[in-house]
Amino acid sequence: MKTDNQTMDRAIPVSVQRKRRMVRIGKYALIVAVVLGVAIWLGVLMMASVDKKSLITSQVDRGTIDVSVTATGKVVPAFEEVIISPISAQILEVYAHSGDTVDVGTPLLRLDLQSAQTDYSKALDEREIRHQQQVQLSTSIATQLSDRRMQIEVEEMKLGQLEAQLRNEQYLDSLGSGTKDRVRQAETTLRTAQLQLHQLKQQYENEVRMRQADLRMQQLQNGIFEKGLSETRRTLDGANIRSPRKATLTYICSEIGSIVGAGSKVAVISDLTHFKVDCDIADSYSDRVVAGGRVLVKIGKERLFGTISTVTPLSQNGVITFTVTMDDPSHKKLRSGLKVEVFVITSIKEDILRIRNGSYYTGAGDYTLFIYKDAQTLVPRTVRLGECNYDYVEVISGLEEGDSVVVSDMQKFKGKEKIRISE
Repeated sequence: MKTDNQTMDRAIPVSVQRKRRMVRIGKYALIVAVVLGVAIWLGVLMMASVDKKSLITSQVDRGTIDVSVTATGKVVPAFEEVIISPISAQILEVYAHSGDTVDVGTPLLRLDLQSAQTDYSKALDEREIRHQQQVQLSTSIATQLSDRRMQIEVEEMKLGQLEAQLRNEQYLDSLGSGTKDRVRQAETTLRTAQLQLHQLKQQYENEVRMRQADLRMQQLQNGIFEKGLSETRRTLDGANIRSPRKATLTYICSEIGSIVGAGSKVAVISDLTHFKVDCDIADSYSDRVVAGGRVLVKIGKERLFGTISTVTPLSQNGVITFTVTMDDPSHKKLRSGLKVEVFVITSIKEDILRIRNGSYYTGAGDYTLFIYKDAQTLVPRTVRLGECNYDYVEVISGLEEGDSVVVSDMQKFKGKEKIRISE
């Protein structure tokens, strides 16, 4: 029995104890590693993730920005003419249809001109009456003035006789055969005749002026009538509706039998080979939109340039309008009615940090953008952005050259501290 107790009380070797301790530590380490691994694995599974293929990224670089403001535009024909009816009439025939290409002088439609033709015929008769009245007036004036001149000639002859009589009386008086009373009477008679002749001449001059005025008035009235008659003739000619130039007929009033009023639109012709852009922009940018300014028009991926030709100075509902003349008005991408993006170039900034423009950008200010922390992780960054153009946005602070930034829509990840990138 003693031998067995001694055997049980014998000390365990140190090497054995060390080995046992290492085994226990290994077990604990394994458990900790498994727990940490599971925790990391769960953290990775719980971290927000995004498909790499859905990301649009931009690298921060240095360069130039043509600063611009955005407007909306609509492509319209560079030339468009509205044809109106010069008279109120019924449509009798239609010779063309919308979409037809028409040349100069091509008949478009025919109006009922019978009533207008009758009125014009009456006006021609009235013109003849007015002409005869003017001839009569001229003849009457000539006759009256001729009578006045004859009276003056007669009085001048009488005056000559009276002058001779006065000389005779004076001669007789000098010989003693006459008397002073007869000389004075002859002088009085001559003076009276001189006054009468002067009065006749004055009346004649006044008569000439009055008759000339009457004739001029008649001529002016007839001239006004002639102008009205010519306008009526042009109206009748215009009532035969024809195309004023080679173009495409984009509208025509084709309801035969309908009545169109004077001044009503009956057709529209457009040049569908050359275009311009009608634009709208917020009136807060009115100081940046000036005639002669350069503009970029985006049609899909195509970029076309133009120049502001006209600006409407008045604002309506917070919007001003302007028109852009295209550098290439016949470009194949331009189509009537097409909605386009318009960028009005206002200034140029050089050697600045910039990133690609995108839907994330809504104006200068602070943004939260996601940048690449590493190949598999995105983290948020507060960034201040400035002005922009159609390609780039100015970076004021928050990013450095070479950073990779996500410029696609990341609204659903707002508030996330980290995003995992999945392949």
